[in-house]
Amino acid sequence: MTTTSPLPTPPRPDAPAEPGLPWPALLVLGGATLVMVTGEMLPTAVLAPMSAGLGVTDSAAGLLVSIWAAVVVVASFPLVHLTRHLPRTTVIAGSLVAFGVASALTALAPSYAVVVGARTLGAAAVGLLWSTVNAHVADLVPDRLLGRATAVVLGGATLGMVLGTPIGRFVADLAGWRSAFWVLAVASGLAAVLVRLVVPTGRPAAHGSTGEQEPGGAGSLRPMVLVTVLVALVLVGHYGAFTFITRLGEPADAALPGGMGSVLLVFGLASALGVALAGKVAGDTGRALVVATAATAASLLALGAAGQQRWLVLAAVVAWGVVSGALPPLAQTLILRLAGPTHRTLAGALIPVLFNGGIAIGAAFAAGVVAVGGAGAVVVPAAALVALAAAGLAVRGAARSPRTAARR
Repeated sequence: MTTTSPLPTPPRPDAPAEPGLPWPALLVLGGATLVMVTGEMLPTAVLAPMSAGLGVTDSAAGLLVSIWAAVVVVASFPLVHLTRHLPRTTVIAGSLVAFGVASALTALAPSYAVVVGARTLGAAAVGLLWSTVNAHVADLVPDRLLGRATAVVLGGATLGMVLGTPIGRFVADLAGWRSAFWVLAVASGLAAVLVRLVVPTGRPAAHGSTGEQEPGGAGSLRPMVLVTVLVALVLVGHYGAFTFITRLGEPADAALPGGMGSVLLVFGLASALGVALAGKVAGDTGRALVVATAATAASLLALGAAGQQRWLVLAAVVAWGVVSGALPPLAQTLILRLAGPTHRTLAGALIPVLFNGGIAIGAAFAAGVVAVGGAGAVVVPAAALVALAAAGLAVRGAARSPRTAARR
């Protein structure tokens, strides 16, 4: 008796294909984050000509960055609430237009007070922009690709630090600091047009549950808030030390041509590598975040222990750049996964508040430490804060694992 193997069943014509990364949309959103970060840091790149042109001190011009961070923290939640019923692509494009208007007003500003007002508008627009981009990225991809998608978009933010601000300074040296803000305004308008043309609209349905979510895939506020608080602690330590990176990395000046500028470039490139490596994480994001956090604490301690050994200092700076570069995409991915579709908008708004709050508090914390003990004194307390957060994240992961295993 002969047996006949059944013919393979052809796929149903209406069966949806397994989605991949929507590269055009992610690259456009990454370009938007590049513009955002360039605009945030541009006053530091054009500090001297800007302060001279406005007739204010360097410290007053530098204060524009602090004002920016404070406005993002204060404005993000109310603006997200006001725009919650609008399509996210409309909010993203509108925020970019507002950011472009703020940049143009800065370029035209006859006085420092007008610049402060323009920067306040720009910071509010960016707070809304970051919040909406974060949530929209999670809607565009299936959960298994969220880490890679987040890394692609945050890669634009890293390029804003590595390339955007140096290009802004080059334009300022060539044609004046106001021209740098005009270029930023044009780039913002172009990004807004691309968002409308390329990025899918609407609020797609959730792409399924994830192992990081609570049962049912709806997300839960308590674990999301816990992780958010611990990541904030990481950022206070990291940004506290980063505020004084030019002092901490000073011994490496002689290791590279170009001095401290080259050291900062190496740190930026190492951070970009860290973002790329974070995008390769396909498994337990929480565990990867614990490893990156603990490695950040270790790299800070290594930097402090390197003393005046220029090559050891440079190696520690590179290590610090790689592991700290992996932190934002890993943290953002975990927070969005824990939030689930139910709390995704809230999570998207928490992320810019978290990062800008970390910058502001970390800088203030470090300034107090340095005022007492010098720049070298900031390393140990900064590393201690990061290590404490790593321990908290590890405990959270260990407590969650038995529950996850039981559900399976």
